[in-house]
Amino acid sequence: MAEAKNEVVQVFGRKKKATAVAICRTGQGVLRVNGHHIDTVQPELLRAKVFEPVLLLGADRFAKVDIRIRVRGGGFTSQIYAIRQAVAKSLIAYYQKFIDEASKKEIRDILVAYDKSIVISDPRRCEAKKFGGRSARARFQKSYR
Repeated sequence: MAEAKNEVVQVFGRKKKATAVAICRTGQGVLRVNGHHIDTVQPELLRAKVFEPVLLLGADRFAKVDIRIRVRGGGFTSQIYAIRQAVAKSLIAYYQKFIDEASKKEIRDILVAYDKSIVISDPRRCEAKKFGGRSARARFQKSYR
């Protein structure tokens, strides 16, 4: 039983400025976000996005693992997408490390077929403001008199 406790994988999911760190270990199928159960994630409208990996892969794959997620930075929507990515990537890493490569590939293919951003991070970031204008691209109006 002591060997099963050592089966731990740590991965992260990112979206814009939000970062979610997921720790996946052998357990009873508990999913927690910042210490709270995943059913209480706010906002309610985006709660379905957090459950997408579970719904796509089936609850039986999540039954033997506990996933604890810490999320910081960004806004509500960015945090939801970061959590979603962290959950998916943690299960993929767990299956690769402790179960087998074939089932890991099967899980990854199911997720990528549905939405590529569940597994692969979105590289877009906020563009820095420049001088001569009020934002990154907009310039102050030019006047000749």
